[in-house]
This record gives sequence, structure tokens and C-alpha cells, in this order.
Amino acid sequence: MIRDPMLTHLFSLERIRKETYDTFTVELKPGHSSSVTPFAPGQFNMLYVLGIGEVPISISGDPAEPETLVHTTRAVGTVTKAMQKLRRGEAVGVRGPFGTQWPIKESERHDVVIVAGGIGLAPLRPAVYQILSQRNARDKFVLLYGARTPEDLLYWKEIERWRHRSDFEVDVTVDRASGAWRGNVGVVTTLIPKATFNPPSTIAMVCGPEIMMRFTVADLQKRGVPTENIYISMERNMKCGFGFCGHCQFGPFFVCRDGPVFRYDRVKALIGKEEI
Repeated sequence: MIRDPMLTHLFSLERIRKETYDTFTVELKPGHSSSVTPFAPGQFNMLYVLGIGEVPISISGDPAEPETLVHTTRAVGTVTKAMQKLRRGEAVGVRGPFGTQWPIKESERHDVVIVAGGIGLAPLRPAVYQILSQRNARDKFVLLYGARTPEDLLYWKEIERWRHRSDFEVDVTVDRASGAWRGNVGVVTTLIPKATFNPPSTIAMVCGPEIMMRFTVADLQKRGVPTENIYISMERNMKCGFGFCGHCQFGPFFVCRDGPVFRYDRVKALIGKEEI
């Protein structure tokens, strides 16, 4: 049965975890009258804090465990700041999932390169989970992740576990080193020339600030990754979730309906243009 996209379902806050000074993760379980809806990597939900409002937040959990909805977000607005103060057991409204997905099926029998900047790792984490669970269907699998400082890195304990896998190449960098950091220093694009993958047969998935994505795409193209094999997530201005309100119009597209995941060659003429 297809859910009414306007209908909000009540979930219970199971856990809230601080990731960085301004970023947190919530885990939600369905309430008595709510049901679990499977989601695909790259999709998002509209989360509603009762009496405050709702916001679009990408799903950052494991698609194999849809009974727990995991969302990582920054506390930057009225709704997310209120969400950060919720206690275990309190209700959160959920609409969704909405949007397009990362090209997991298309990436079979290809090398896969994931490039994430800052909180852009959150929408890509479900893709990492799914690809690792189907590892025998692929060749090289690479994650390149960058953040402003070591303190801004998400999911650090999990990244450390990933780095110890023999079937997963993970490289991390920060713009500015601090504390005991002894890793790479520089923007995330500096990792691309060192990564080991076969460019002509590579599928790339990119998420982060728009300027970071533009430079990342350019460097992937320099390595020889075909433009039609590069996918980006344009998470901007979404409000209703299904293209009704027009708030997220992006040229001829609505980000919530036609995205947020786009094949780069479909939107490259729009990225960076003023007033779009």
C-alpha cells in the first residue's frame, strides 16, 4: 500500500547521539499506529517536531534495518534545535520516504568511488552499508571523506572500523589540523589523485557543499570518470517532499521529486548559476 504523502506518522525517539558540536543523530522507532516503510539509499524523510514544524532530513541508517529510522542533522534552525532537545520516548512525526536514490544497482560490476564533504557523509552512509553488504558484485570500493577540522568528522568510530576492512579503501582529510591529528590535511579533492580505481568503469557518488561538489566532479573528470557516471545530491530548499509547493524548484526540476540524487550531466548547466 502506498502511503499518503501528506499523512504524518508518529514515531518514538529511541536514541539521540551527539556527533559534533552542532550535529546530532536521532534514532526513531514506529509508534503503535505506524508501520515501517522500506527506504532506498539517498532518500529523505520530512520530520515533524510537534508544535514547532517539520524539516527534510536525509536518512542515514542501514536500508537492511528499516524498522529503525536514523537521521543525522545539524542544529541550525528552529525545528532542528527543538529536535536536539527531545527526550527518549517523545514523539516525532515522519512523512516519507521521498526522493530518488543513489545508483546502487547501476554500480554493480563497476568500481565505486564515494566522495563526501562534512555532513554530506550522512546521506551517503546508507549507500556504504548497502554496497558493503553486496561486496562480491563489485571491484574497487573507495570512500574519500573530508571535513573542516578533526572535530567536524562524523561517525569516526565507524570510519575506523571501515578502514580496517580489506575490501574497502577509506581515506580521510581535514582542511585544518588540530589537537593530535596526524592524518591528511587539505580539501577532499586532494585525495582523488591518490585513490586506486579504474576511471572509465567507475561510478561516483558525491555529496557535500555545492562548491565542493563542483570541484570534486571536475577532478573526477580529470581522472577519466565519465560525466554520465557521476551522481550528486542536491539537498536544497525542500519543503513539501513531493513537488507540490514548488519551493525547491531547480531549473526544470523539483529537488524533492526529481532528486535529491541527480546524475550530474542532467544538472551541470544549472549548478553555480545565480538565482537558481
